[in-house]
Amino acid sequence: MTFTEQLAAAWQRNDSLLCVGLDPDPGKLPLSMTGTGGAIFSFCREIVDATADLVCAFKPQIAYFAAQRAEDQLEQLIAYIHDAHPGIPVILDAKRGDIGSTAQQYAIEAFERYRADAVTVNPYMGLDSLEPYLAYPDRGVIVLCRTSNPGGSDVQFLSVDGKPVYQVVAEAAATRWNTNGQMALVVGATFPAEIAKVREIVGDMPLLIPGIGAQGGDVEATVRAGRTGAGTGMMINSSRAILYASREKDFAAAARNVALQTRETINRFRQG
Repeated sequence: MTFTEQLAAAWQRNDSLLCVGLDPDPGKLPLSMTGTGGAIFSFCREIVDATADLVCAFKPQIAYFAAQRAEDQLEQLIAYIHDAHPGIPVILDAKRGDIGSTAQQYAIEAFERYRADAVTVNPYMGLDSLEPYLAYPDRGVIVLCRTSNPGGSDVQFLSVDGKPVYQVVAEAAATRWNTNGQMALVVGATFPAEIAKVREIVGDMPLLIPGIGAQGGDVEATVRAGRTGAGTGMMINSSRAILYASREKDFAAAARNVALQTRETINRFRQG
């Protein structure tokens, strides 16, 4: 099953547009886990098991693992998700962007080493830097378009033939780049008007939308701007608000409660 097929199935099966970001910060882990071997994997596994029936995807951020020399735990985590919760796609949030030969190695890293179902990429170097990822037609290629950070406007709002760069990227991704129908776009929840514009440009293409929860994005505005006619089309990511709902032994149950509330809030605005 391809990434897009898995995602569509998860939207329906779990009645969810929620993506849980797995950004394990050692300084914020539950006190009972700090200092223990394999703590990053163990923490993320507990979060995954507590929320798997509430999400449409999981999104581990590679930097949080690599900075702790925990790449082996990332491999273990993705394998665990695939085995214990089949059908929930895993997005490797790596934001890679480099020349073709190097991109080929990054594609091998994402899809063969880590066995991710999708990876985030930076389109700044053009199509030939994306082609190594597109060579895996069953995997998702999620392109940065309109990011949630304030500084994103420095480049993404530069004008190209009268259009801001983010719209040029959206048009390219929706047409000439998306040769296998495997692309999605990153569009931040902090800019609902831009989400709506991107949706207008790309039709039903999936959007990965960070920025709710700790980053302050408005859930209602996000959903109304980004939903498709079927009330789907989005992977709305929340990381810190769910992961660190508690630092006590009840951390997994607390994470589940926040995830459930977030899914229910999202679902209120999917139709109508």
